[in-house]
Amino acid sequence: MIACARHILVKTRDEADKLKKRIAKGEDFGKLAKKYSQCPSAKKGGDLGEFKPGQMVKAFDNVVFKKAVLEVHGPVKTQFGFHLIQTIYRQ
Repeated sequence: MIACARHILVKTRDEADKLKKRIAKGEDFGKLAKKYSQCPSAKKGGDLGEFKPGQMVKAFDNVVFKKAVLEVHGPVKTQFGFHLIQTIYRQ
C-alpha cells in the first residue's frame, strides 16, 4: 500500500482547531499550510508526497491509512506537535 498526504503541523491543539475551522469554511489547505505549518513541507503546501505504512509515526499512519480520503482529520498529536492531515489518495 502507498499513500499521498499533506498536513499542517502546529505547536498547540488550539492553533490546529482554529485552522481546521478555517478550512471547513472554505479556506485553502495549501495556503494555510504555507503560512502556518512548522514542517519543512510547508513550502509545498504541506505536501508529503508518497509514502508507505511505517514511514511516518504511528498516529500519523493510522489517519493516512485508515481514515477517509480527502477529509481533513485532526488535530492528531505526535511528538512533533499537532497535525491536520488530508490523505490525497491511497492505493
